[in-house]
Amino acid sequence: MQYRGWAGEIKEFEEKVVEINRISKKTKGGNQIRFSALVVVGDKKGKVGVGLRKAPDVRGAIRKAISAAKRGMVTVPLRGNTIPLSVNEKFSAAKVLLKPAPPGSGIIAGGPMRVVLELAGVKDAVGKILGTKNKVSNVYATLKALNTISILNERRASRAKTS
Repeated sequence: MQYRGWAGEIKEFEEKVVEINRISKKTKGGNQIRFSALVVVGDKKGKVGVGLRKAPDVRGAIRKAISAAKRGMVTVPLRGNTIPLSVNEKFSAAKVLLKPAPPGSGIIAGGPMRVVLELAGVKDAVGKILGTKNKVSNVYATLKALNTISILNERRASRAKTS
């Protein structure tokens, strides 16, 4: 599947900006204003990545975050349209609970978690964000949970081969 980018060019990954923050820093010559962008990139076939970068302008921060997200992509194992395992994961103050769901139920999860799951290609899952409302922590916790699922799935597959 191919996606159209900002300028109409065809891209292999879909990008979604989750959050843009304005950062102000006091310096000797006055205030220095920069922007940070949190972007999730995925191909909706099992690959997803997250990037958080800063730049003097919004467009530069988004561009940097997209390239960072493409470098750090995680492969998510899918069983049909859902995830194969239930997992609890913690990142910083964010706690995330992810569970597989029956076909047709859709993604039952809040904001930042929903974006990550959609771009990963998961169509049916139940998720709950616990602990914090910080979008950055929640996105990274979700990515860590998906990474844990892929590691556990690989271990399960290797055990099945040896038995």
